[in-house]
Amino acid sequence: MPAPDSLPTSVMVAVGGTEYPVALRRNARARRVSLRFDAAAVRFALTLPPRLPLPRALAFLDAHHGWMQACLTKAAARQQSGLVALAPGAEFPLRGVPHVIHHDPKGLRQPRAADGILWVGGPQERVTARVGAWLRAEAARDLTQAATAFAFQLGKSVTSVTVRDTRSRWGSCTARGGLNFSWRLIFAPETVLSYVAAHEAAHLVEMNHSPRFWALVAQLHPDPASARQWLKTYGTGLHRYG
Repeated sequence: MPAPDSLPTSVMVAVGGTEYPVALRRNARARRVSLRFDAAAVRFALTLPPRLPLPRALAFLDAHHGWMQACLTKAAARQQSGLVALAPGAEFPLRGVPHVIHHDPKGLRQPRAADGILWVGGPQERVTARVGAWLRAEAARDLTQAATAFAFQLGKSVTSVTVRDTRSRWGSCTARGGLNFSWRLIFAPETVLSYVAAHEAAHLVEMNHSPRFWALVAQLHPDPASARQWLKTYGTGLHRYG
């Protein structure tokens, strides 16, 4: 089988009348062509199998102009609305503390937070996905630990903890003891996340918002009123990220 043709590092592709860079790279483990979009850098990346000819890769790009245009339109809308993509250079709150995403291509791919910086390695086009998955995992861990501890104090047990991207509520409790939370609570101060966990754990005893219920919440959390007020004031802003 002949060797693959020489591959440039990038090509410019016209989408909607404007040219955008598309990074090109071969991956020895790739079995098919994959196209990704970095919204923060407004840049596309095309990964090729080891021996796929360049003309076929360019034909793949031509066939996906519609998808590329949709990505660019969504990125423009996000920028105008003040939304923050979890990409290199972005600043976001982690447990209420400002952090900046730093990308080190040669560093560990698993994100790690230290001194106000969230380090993440690997290909740049995977940074947003890696950071998002890591944040969801951190939220699940924090909420599981808090909710389980609160439930234990009430003599109850939690059957499951699920994190989702909900907008109408920060948490919920099922009749079977399952607790659901918004993963975006990982952006809030720890006392706010703790309050939501206490709130839902209290529903394991009282499936209502009666005085007995609020007494249980106050038993579990030192200042539920302040945490509720924080969510009313700043909670909407947690949906800006990701």
